[in-house]
Amino acid sequence: MTQTTHAIQTSEVVPSIGDWLALCADRPSTLTVDGVATTVADLDAAASRGAAGFTALGLTRGDRVGVVMKASVSALQAWFSIARAGLVEVPLNPGTGPALLEYCLEHAAVRVVVCDAEFACLIREIAGRVDSIETVIVAAGSAGDPDDFATLMATEPIELKPVDPRSSAVILYTSGTTGPPKGVLLSHRANVNLARHTVGLMSYTSADRLYSVFPLYHSNARYCSVMAAIDAGADVVLHRTFSATRFWDICRDEKITAFNYQGAMMSILFKQPPRPDDRDHTVRAGFGAPCPTEIFADVQERFGIELTEIYGSTETSIVCDMPPARRRIGTAGTESVNYHVRIVDADDEPAGPGEVGEIVVRPKRPGFMFDGYDARPEATVDAWQNLWFHTGDRGIIDADGFLTFVDRVKDTIRRRGENISSWEIERVVADDADVLQVAAYGVASELSEEDVVIAVVPAPGVRVDPAALVARIDGQLTSFARPRYVRIVDALPLTHSQRVEKYRLRAQGITADTWDREKVRG
Repeated sequence: MTQTTHAIQTSEVVPSIGDWLALCADRPSTLTVDGVATTVADLDAAASRGAAGFTALGLTRGDRVGVVMKASVSALQAWFSIARAGLVEVPLNPGTGPALLEYCLEHAAVRVVVCDAEFACLIREIAGRVDSIETVIVAAGSAGDPDDFATLMATEPIELKPVDPRSSAVILYTSGTTGPPKGVLLSHRANVNLARHTVGLMSYTSADRLYSVFPLYHSNARYCSVMAAIDAGADVVLHRTFSATRFWDICRDEKITAFNYQGAMMSILFKQPPRPDDRDHTVRAGFGAPCPTEIFADVQERFGIELTEIYGSTETSIVCDMPPARRRIGTAGTESVNYHVRIVDADDEPAGPGEVGEIVVRPKRPGFMFDGYDARPEATVDAWQNLWFHTGDRGIIDADGFLTFVDRVKDTIRRRGENISSWEIERVVADDADVLQVAAYGVASELSEEDVVIAVVPAPGVRVDPAALVARIDGQLTSFARPRYVRIVDALPLTHSQRVEKYRLRAQGITADTWDREKVRG
């Protein structure tokens, strides 16, 4: 088999997504989503028909199209049709509550919404309250149902004017922790650049088969799996859910060579009981973050894979990376070829090596970052203080330029005059054999400031005794970081990228079943 790969060249002209897809149409990639397969050539042809269909609705360049669909081949067709027509896609989480869906659709001034049949009633109800929405296009749920989307996709292709690669291709809504979510405006060239950067970083070729369990309304699956696979001529398999117990069996059955991970995925996989066939698979690499420092080497050894860690965000793509050839375990690597990175203190002054502060970044070349928050100019300006994008993350850069993520600026727990890193607590607790997952956070203290809470998901088949757990971890934490409260929970509230929604835990406060160190002492 001929193997192809693609690395970004500084002088390269980056095309729009529609033009890029046409350039890739002869590549051998197969895209399988929830068990249904398509090819790049078929997707390219579908994009031309779909673009004509959206244009026939009276949409013009820059108009917004909402997409409320589970991962499917139809969702891929909608994505690339919208891009080829020069429209702006607004992909949204179908599991989001009605109020948040309505907020995003209204905020983005969406004119047309494409949705799966199971969401049709909800979307039509919302459309009745959102003035900008003119049309709802429903993709049939089963044979025999009316299929507006299939009708749109059957439109005869038309000649379209070229799409400016600098124009907006998508609005991705970030999770709102202290307020409503912000819509991140990303251009065509930013999307293509991220895909190509991923291909070069991971050395993907047409011999690879990529695997992702992340949704198509997040950048990870879109640009680091689907578009990266197409650019490399590789295959990609997308599943709608993550199964820790079946993960390696799936990789074996699908002959996967590389997968993406986020959040607690690696910890959860490592906590599964060892099996004789843990290394019996075709996977060579994992891409993502974070794999906890204390298990990083053991994960690679147990499963026979190499991990490439990165640091980035929806707004910035890949800011730092740590491929196997340039590795310092426990860090996110050094600044990528596309970004300048530094740490600043509370006064926005540069911090020294080893000092904790906020991570700020700016691109070395155009076309890699977001273009602002949609209809939120004040938030855009606030994020770009002193010509650096402020990530809201705290970190450390050592003397050799390696970045270590500490926590979110707003995820720091303030107790008795001390700033406590929730990450520091979590890494200690997560190392306990009885713990599958943990989240550390602060709740208001009757004395002022905050007290520390840990919400713990027990390992399979284990009953966690809060007092015994606290006794085991106390000696590994500084005195002011020791948890006062322990909650034993069946599951943590997670985003689809496997990140803990701590604002939900904070909102629950101290529940009736929360163990309290002070009451035990009293």
